[in-house]
Amino acid sequence: MITLDDVILTFPDGASRVTAVDHVTLRADAGVVTGITGPSGSGKSSLLAVAATLIRPDAGRVLIGDVDAAELTRDEATTMRRERIGIVFQQSNLLPSLTAREQLLVMAELGGTPRAQRHRIAERADELLDAVGLSGQAGKRPAQLSGGQRQRVAIARALVHEPDVLLVDEPTSALDQERGWAIMDLVARLTHERRTATLLVTHDLVHRDALDDLVTIVDGANATSALSMARGG
Repeated sequence: MITLDDVILTFPDGASRVTAVDHVTLRADAGVVTGITGPSGSGKSSLLAVAATLIRPDAGRVLIGDVDAAELTRDEATTMRRERIGIVFQQSNLLPSLTAREQLLVMAELGGTPRAQRHRIAERADELLDAVGLSGQAGKRPAQLSGGQRQRVAIARALVHEPDVLLVDEPTSALDQERGWAIMDLVARLTHERRTATLLVTHDLVHRDALDDLVTIVDGANATSALSMARGG
């Protein structure tokens, strides 16, 4: 579960400060995809950066399970991201020299996984590539993959450490509608199957059927939680 509770985030603007996130409250439970939408510049990406522990909010709580990530030191936040949070950016950000399988395996190296556990990471990498429909492309490098395939690798990479929380930023922004649908359906399926708590920023409401809840942010503040209201939540 991830809960953002009354989060405020400001940035310096000359002699004053501008509010990017204004008393926002939202949550995603295990197995739930909560979408975050709103106009350009409404604070969606800033909110996701707070959820990822990349930025400390001015006020409010960021609860991952029962831990308030807003209270962690920088080193503790880094450990939290490595062990409990998976992040998928707008661009896949794959390393051009590595194959699809190696993109996942390198996470074990970067995360300091003990050598005795690396066999399990290798098995999990193969399992995830199969889950995202890329077992036959495991030996290909990013330049040999389509945009949708690269995004699938990025999703698999974010899940390799079995995170509690998955944060996804505009996963369809560089894809056509058909490939966008495939990516959204994939995120929803893996969230439900693997019981991650997923926050997903999207500008394209054509994909709303893939979401369990949808929160609209306007001028940095909560506007609606449309799907939960429609479903009686």
